[in-house]
Amino acid sequence: MEMTPLAAALDSAKCVFFDFDGPICRLFAGHPADRVAARLLELLNGRAPRLLADAAYRPHDPLDVLSAALRAAPAHELIRTAEDRLSREEQTAARSATPTPGADALIEELRRQGRTLAVTSNNSAAAIRVYLRRHGLTDHFSAAHIHGRQAHPIRLKPDPDCLWRALESTGTMPGECLMIGDAPSDCAAADELGVAFVGYARTPDKAAALAGAGARLIVGSMHEMLDAVRGGTAGPPARTPDN
Repeated sequence: MEMTPLAAALDSAKCVFFDFDGPICRLFAGHPADRVAARLLELLNGRAPRLLADAAYRPHDPLDVLSAALRAAPAHELIRTAEDRLSREEQTAARSATPTPGADALIEELRRQGRTLAVTSNNSAAAIRVYLRRHGLTDHFSAAHIHGRQAHPIRLKPDPDCLWRALESTGTMPGECLMIGDAPSDCAAADELGVAFVGYARTPDKAAALAGAGARLIVGSMHEMLDAVRGGTAGPPARTPDN
């Protein structure tokens, strides 16, 4: 029986890159993102002139606040302070983060099959390590393959910096890899390097955003990917922008 497009994409991947917040866990499940974003805004706008006075950003998204600050004043002294504050908040959040349903089983199955795994995330590597340790996943990801946000320079996806670092650490070529991400910026970073991409979308709005960014394979559940990895033809076909 012919493989589904999703099964074929996963079958050809020697190495799988996971975005962190979304595909692996809900990072801010117990440490609300809007409160973290509010504290960052207080820090960045706490002096005159306000750093983000004219910037466009989502006020409840800490990473979007940091990204807006980078766009507004990339060399400002408060940027490094804000990044450090966000890293500490993310580590706190990682201690109460909840697993994405099916993600742990998918990670375990990919490793059982001999795939190399890496994390390519805009979140801090320290927070990622906290989560992986707490959930018994450390053995599935080499320490050298955790590629989170660097403090200096700060390069956030869609900049493909963390994917470049993952390619180097795993010794793989773009055509041997697949990335699982939940944001248009993930899709754009993977596309720039020629890395295959599968979008994870918990809601129709997220699916529409990923499709608008050019994602051709979109799933609503990690269980869909797990079925595809295990059986090749198992499970419903992944959604595409045309279905």
